[in-house]
Amino acid sequence: MEQKNGKLYVITGPSGVGTGEIVERVLAARPELVTVTPVTARKMKKGEENGKGFYFYDLDAWQRMKDSGELLETTVLMGNDYGTSRTLIERELRQGRSVILQLEPDRAAQVKRSMPESVCLLIAPQDERELARRYAATARGSFELPVRLEIARQQCETAAAFCDDTIDSSDIESAAAALDTFVGADALGGPRGTD
Repeated sequence: MEQKNGKLYVITGPSGVGTGEIVERVLAARPELVTVTPVTARKMKKGEENGKGFYFYDLDAWQRMKDSGELLETTVLMGNDYGTSRTLIERELRQGRSVILQLEPDRAAQVKRSMPESVCLLIAPQDERELARRYAATARGSFELPVRLEIARQQCETAAAFCDDTIDSSDIESAAAALDTFVGADALGGPRGTD
């Protein structure tokens, strides 16, 4: 019997909506799901090992990877290049393992363009007041809250245009259960709505 390829799930949402915790819970519940190690062109720090946390490349190799389409998505953080390797993802998928990536909306959009068959899910609270409450708890001043909310609003609008479905993150436990159900139904080929 021919082995079925895995699927690529891209989980995205604005900061503060709980994507990290939701993904961690689903990964703990579903050992058949894997993540892949990100790649970077930054210099290795003392104590780091190649392949643990990141795969490290020099700038020439990075540019070749970018030019050849090897990088599904890239971003620059604090002057350093980061991304996701197409080869690492495809290797897992060919072996029948499904991959879950947690990325910011602009990076998730790049993956969806590079691999349209990927399943993108937007994590966001249905009620903006919930996000405002979370942001208020960590805001460093009254000026910060409206700015963060506007960025989150724009990110949700952008992501809604390319995501396949949305999961309400007002309650983290319910959101993790919804994502788990979605992945499980998807694996079985059943209906995968999150309502």
